[in-house]
Amino acid sequence: MTLATLSDVLRPALTGGYAVPGLVCLGWEDMRAYAMAAEAERAPVILQAGPSCRAHTPLPVLGAMMQNLAGSVSVPVVIHLDHGYTFDECQQALDSGFTSLMYDGSRHPLAQNIAETARVAELAHGAGISCEGEIGFVGYSGGERSAGTDPEEAAIFARDSGVDAMAISVGNVHLQQDHEGGLDEARIRAIEALTDVPLVIHGGSGVPLPQRAHLAATSRICKFNIGTELRMAFGAALRDAVAADPARFDRVAILKDTHDPVFEAARAVIRGLNAGGKA
Repeated sequence: MTLATLSDVLRPALTGGYAVPGLVCLGWEDMRAYAMAAEAERAPVILQAGPSCRAHTPLPVLGAMMQNLAGSVSVPVVIHLDHGYTFDECQQALDSGFTSLMYDGSRHPLAQNIAETARVAELAHGAGISCEGEIGFVGYSGGERSAGTDPEEAAIFARDSGVDAMAISVGNVHLQQDHEGGLDEARIRAIEALTDVPLVIHGGSGVPLPQRAHLAATSRICKFNIGTELRMAFGAALRDAVAADPARFDRVAILKDTHDPVFEAARAVIRGLNAGGKA
């Protein structure tokens, strides 16, 4: 079993010039491809269960699936709750075998966010696992607008919440389907100057690939969450598989054809964060 906590994989990344991919899972096919990609690249990996994943599959089932995958590979695998919105949800993830809890209080005022995140951090640390929080608000492409992270507030949040990793809003947005735009490196450096906690970028699919590699190598950003570009690879492969044989109806046979494209896309993400060979 190669289960790891978030701290286990981010602490080496902080000084090693790379970032660990937080790969957003939706089901067995993609999470298996991610674990196999990490094994092929000899890289640590974070398997993430976000809200849409949990709406489809219960947390205890996800925990068991991800633990099974962790036992099938020899590289560190973090089982991570992404965007937990309640204490009870975080408790259920802990009980289901998750090794990292992300509590998202970013829509709340600073004091409330700190208090609620600190409670989850205490829960996690009491069980020997990790906690991630978010300060500022990372919005959604075509949806809620972002609120950039204030460096002074980030320093207070990092100090008082007790998190092991801190997600920040620096020009990143969720669900972006291209690599246009980019992150505000000046804001990142201002946050780094006031904190020493590993930093996390949500919405990593929208970050230009050269900037992703540059920040992985030169900043305290130790985790990039990658979901949309991998879901796009899965969707394209699924469409091709169905179109190739309209008479085929067996879902296992159809879904098998998604493996190689998603596997290769995940390998590219890992290499792009300089994480290959770091397991």
